[in-house]
Amino acid sequence: MNRWLMKLSLALVALGFVSGAQAVEIQHWTTDEGARVYFYPAHSIPMLDVRVVFDAGSARDKRSGTAAMTQGLLDMGAGEWDANAIAEQLESVGAQLGGSVGRDSAALSLRSLTDESRLDAALTVFTKVLSQPTFPQADFEREQARLIQALRQQKQQPGAQVGKAYYRALYGDHPYAAPSSGDEESVSLIRRVHLFHFHKRYYVANNAVIALVGDVDRARAEAVAARISSQLREGEAAPELPEVVAPSASQQRIEMDTQQSHILMGLPAVRRGGPDYYALYVGNHIFGGSGFAARLMQRIREDRGLAYSVYSRLSPMSELGPFTMGMQTRNEQREEAIDLLRSNLREFIQEGPTEEELQKSLDNIIGSEALRTDKNAELVRYLAMIGFYELPLDYLDTFSDKVREVSRDDVKAAWQRHIDPDNLVQVVVGASVEASPEKAPTSEAPQ
Repeated sequence: MNRWLMKLSLALVALGFVSGAQAVEIQHWTTDEGARVYFYPAHSIPMLDVRVVFDAGSARDKRSGTAAMTQGLLDMGAGEWDANAIAEQLESVGAQLGGSVGRDSAALSLRSLTDESRLDAALTVFTKVLSQPTFPQADFEREQARLIQALRQQKQQPGAQVGKAYYRALYGDHPYAAPSSGDEESVSLIRRVHLFHFHKRYYVANNAVIALVGDVDRARAEAVAARISSQLREGEAAPELPEVVAPSASQQRIEMDTQQSHILMGLPAVRRGGPDYYALYVGNHIFGGSGFAARLMQRIREDRGLAYSVYSRLSPMSELGPFTMGMQTRNEQREEAIDLLRSNLREFIQEGPTEEELQKSLDNIIGSEALRTDKNAELVRYLAMIGFYELPLDYLDTFSDKVREVSRDDVKAAWQRHIDPDNLVQVVVGASVEASPEKAPTSEAPQ
């Protein structure tokens, strides 16, 4: 057996995807300072992946873009170190930092060898970056200018414009409405002091989840988690976000001189961990979430040639996240394509999937799930998600079984409960048909 296959087999056994294997349970505890810890021992390679997630996404912004700038500038300076010193110390021990920010959360991750001296040095840098960022003025100004320039450029990008308008239409006054990166006006109003205030409020132990995956035992994992947590202020957990109020049906078109119209259509539909999640997930995989095998792709692109790209997506969040249908099509066939997209949704909600579609989808989801969790870097993201959204500790072990239990009736009933085809928000970015330039189809257009 080669090394890759051996690693995959170990991951499959550990996660319970191999028949007859006894799954290793995720271990969970809370630090003295209040951080929730999720640990999964994985001994196949001498590495430790750490991911610390805070309820500090853009939904917590007072000035849109603050969360993104705070997370993005963490490693530009910490304590007495500047960005170069931080990078050099990590490089000297072969460690890597990473990070991300979304509407619900912000995260910082560390990957390090588990050799005692190397891990100790990597954690020294990691904890200082988390707890003592300095947000240097020069770096702040450079990042602010870069972000403003990027936001200006996005005004000429139909994909960016349709996404921003879509979320504003979906969420109105809710914190989810604002783009994670902010807009030109809001970003220009952010000052360095706002990052310090945001960090002091949200980057605290009682607002944190620490996920650990790697070649350490429980005692060492506890020591690592305690070391991280003890460097953070205890603070308080972020308050619950307001409940999402479903918008009324609406249609919006934004004029832009393009050959392809970019279309998004949907509504708030699903919370992370909601009771109908698996039926919605399986249904979406069948309907528009499985690439060329999906019903939308087959019927709209392959059978009718009406779209270059067409898909559907579920985006569960702390509050109701959107079910979204997306499509790119030539301006002159836009209305026909939209009508077909809507009629396919109505049919799917009314009739559900066929038995053949369901079986193919179940086999595909279950067959690919293990491959999505065969790397520690992916596993630590799963653990962080489980912890952040307080999902059951056996989420990974039971995922395949819960998917396999989904029936056609389950899909149909869940979609009828959560997705109202008469209450969709629709946003289109593209040129008026009369103004559409007379050019030959691009290579992206269906032939």
